[in-house]
Amino acid sequence: MNSIEIFSGAGGLAKGLELAGITHQAFVEWNPDACNTLRQNYGDELVFEGDVRDFSFSDYKNVDIIAGGPPCQPFSLGGKAKGFNDKRDMFPSAISAIRTLMPKAFIFENVKGLLRESFSDYFNYIILQLKYPEIELTSKDWTQNLETLKNVDKKGLSNSLKYQVLYQLINAADYGVPQKRERVIIVGFRDDLGIQWSFPSHTHSEDALLWQKYVTEDYWKRHNITNPEDASIRNAIKNKLIQKYGIFSPEDKPWQTIRDAFDGLKLPNRDGDESMLWNAKPYPGHTGSGYDEPSKTIKAGDHGVPGGENMIKFSDGETRYLSISEAKRIQTFPDDYIITGSWTEAMRQLGNAVPVQLAYIIGNSVISAIA
Repeated sequence: MNSIEIFSGAGGLAKGLELAGITHQAFVEWNPDACNTLRQNYGDELVFEGDVRDFSFSDYKNVDIIAGGPPCQPFSLGGKAKGFNDKRDMFPSAISAIRTLMPKAFIFENVKGLLRESFSDYFNYIILQLKYPEIELTSKDWTQNLETLKNVDKKGLSNSLKYQVLYQLINAADYGVPQKRERVIIVGFRDDLGIQWSFPSHTHSEDALLWQKYVTEDYWKRHNITNPEDASIRNAIKNKLIQKYGIFSPEDKPWQTIRDAFDGLKLPNRDGDESMLWNAKPYPGHTGSGYDEPSKTIKAGDHGVPGGENMIKFSDGETRYLSISEAKRIQTFPDDYIITGSWTEAMRQLGNAVPVQLAYIIGNSVISAIA
């Protein structure tokens, strides 16, 4: 089974799909550093470096899956949120690729901000275009095109090929990623395949982590350390959990923490080449991620990330920036996956990536449905 990756970035979604059994036909990416990363991991011949609008999709036949993460800045809660008025909105190009190749399925990822109320009409427009990619839309005003698509959807006027489209807001931590990362996943299946599909159920939970920390204390035993928190806090959380669950532990696996993710990884030290990591300066609202919690969302920034998302706060109060190797672990990339560029550029690529573990779970489910 094969795929074409658009807006590939550093290849988090691509790597997850590869692990699920996909053979990549091409990567389409405009950022030079991300393209270098893809070349290092997948070879020169598969990488198209340039504007997706200049890529010749018609040169490819019988593509099973189109996947990618259209630029999120137009919808990001941390950006200007211009949405459809932002020239970086690449959803029209993603829809054009679907229209040209008519793959069996597609997988797109985007930020939580895409679901904000102010974008609801445009999000509906995106979904309806994905559902009816062959419908000719002639107006330059997208709102008029939206009315056309609504009419088609309501009255069933189209005999053209269409897709069953599903979307869901997903927290990557609920699928074993050591990071609290909420993203919108959009999945579509060609309607003629008759596939009935739903998103995979989550496998991990915060309560299961708390149970291992405060009821059985297995978390601390596993790492050969003592719970550093105050006894009164520990007992209060323990009592609440027992009141909720009784003697039976939560059925899910525990959320993975940064400490879990770094198991076996050689950590940087102040005297090495990564001494700059200790330049991090915490302040209220910019405190980094707790070492015994899942990481905050790794973001496409470096020192200026507003909530300190690219920093760690250890139990002794020490704070520093993540190394590239550590950020890769938090994004569940294999240790031998190469991320090129400076620390700043590598963190940008990693912040934009789909966690490999989440991509694998979603991809494996989609592949199983169309196999």
